[in-house]
Amino acid sequence: MSNLATIANLIGDPSRAAMLQALLPGEALTAGELARVAGIGAAATSAQVKALVESGLVSVHAQGRHRYHRLAGEEVASALETLMALPQVSPRKSWPHGEGFRQARLCWHHLAGRLGVALHERLTGDGWIEAAPGGWVATATGEARFAKLGVDLAVARRASRFACDCMDWSERRPHLAGGLGREVTSMMTRRLWLTRIEPSATDLLQRRRLACTPEGARALSLEFGITA
Repeated sequence: MSNLATIANLIGDPSRAAMLQALLPGEALTAGELARVAGIGAAATSAQVKALVESGLVSVHAQGRHRYHRLAGEEVASALETLMALPQVSPRKSWPHGEGFRQARLCWHHLAGRLGVALHERLTGDGWIEAAPGGWVATATGEARFAKLGVDLAVARRASRFACDCMDWSERRPHLAGGLGREVTSMMTRRLWLTRIEPSATDLLQRRRLACTPEGARALSLEFGITA
């Protein structure tokens, strides 16, 4: 079986797909948390998680009595988001996770949803970043403006990719990924422009959801010309 067929078979299982979606924010979850997401028992969860780890899609970290699971890297997160952005087999009558989830959420460690797409359009359209082989580089204008906002470009450049596109699941347009996407999002959460939504125990998918604060709405409008 080809690698593509193997990966497709893994992702195609509803339980494993639910687990992978729950891991998209980039944080680690225990087997018990993944079991609640997938709605299956402990034995079945163990088998499903083992398959994901052996495939290289998920990594595991043992700490004391606990084992924590997370996506193996940003490339896995980007591939999952891209697959989720493919056209649906049948028309979707309404957004399944709520408009708040569509407005702003995390994809790995970067901003996705309508706000993420709008940010990408502003950064490229207003000359903060420009096209380069494999993604984007910061322009002189962008360097100065990112620095003014407190975005750590040195840390962003230590990532495997400085700045690249990730096809947005809900909007079918790219949002910004890579080290720059992570550091811009980190700046926004650090300054409380965006805050995490506390999920319910039965809907860990909502761990990805972000809310824009009133201060954040003003800042996004002032700094980027984005209406939140």
